[in-house]
Amino acid sequence: MDVARRDPAKYDAVVVGAGPNGLAAAIVLARAGCAVLVVEAGESVGGGTRSAALTLPGFVHDVCSAIHPLGAGSPLFQTFPLDRFGLEWIQPPVPLAHPLDDGTAVLLERTVEATAAGLGPDASAYRRLMAPLVADADRILRFILGPFRIPRHPLALARFGLTALRSAVGLASEQFEGERARALLAGLAAHSMLPLERSPSAAVGLVLAMLGHTAGWPLPRGGSQHIADALAAYVRSLGGEIVTGRPVRALDELPPCRAVLLDLTPRQVLAIAGQRFPAGYRRWL
Repeated sequence: MDVARRDPAKYDAVVVGAGPNGLAAAIVLARAGCAVLVVEAGESVGGGTRSAALTLPGFVHDVCSAIHPLGAGSPLFQTFPLDRFGLEWIQPPVPLAHPLDDGTAVLLERTVEATAAGLGPDASAYRRLMAPLVADADRILRFILGPFRIPRHPLALARFGLTALRSAVGLASEQFEGERARALLAGLAAHSMLPLERSPSAAVGLVLAMLGHTAGWPLPRGGSQHIADALAAYVRSLGGEIVTGRPVRALDELPPCRAVLLDLTPRQVLAIAGQRFPAGYRRWL
């Protein structure tokens, strides 16, 4: 399909990229009554939320993301009726196991109390650190996983921020005596892909621990592709359109519309729309 030859008055917004963020944006716009087109370069939707038979026939592998605490804990995703479109979450009884050099493992359990019970001398310290955050989890997650806005619960966010804006190494060394608790926090914070000596690596570890004790660390039955497929089905049910197998090399290739949203990497954004940005912003990207 040649998307550049569509009715020029047909779309309010065009979303380039059918990853979970692009599909979520399309859903929000379509629910608001906008006419939306999603254009995806790949032959299937999903971006990093895809699954494929990469080894033996009948064995499905997640291409990138596999476990989705942020998806399950997202305030926006919780408003999507994705179960109606085939998405089923599997909640493992233990969200995470972090292996240690001595052959044992430290566990992130579903509750603060159960996790603390496996941390030996740091049990009380873990309770003091995590119990207040879990109690405020809904307020904290709605702010950090939602659109930027003036905080509705500044005290809860201040309590989180004072702890989170630390390096994982600094926080673990200050809070814990033993290697088990320190290793648990380090393993969680490593998902930030920041050096653990840098701020705010602790924030990622705390958020993931918080999610483990609230929304869990679920995986979708059948693989991560089922998340993308459910999102795409919801987009279409709202009247949105999705075109796959259509790389976009320049904004001029898109049909006329009121807004363009790019669910892409910074380099892809530069290649497609870089000439429209100031030089300083291009260098930053």
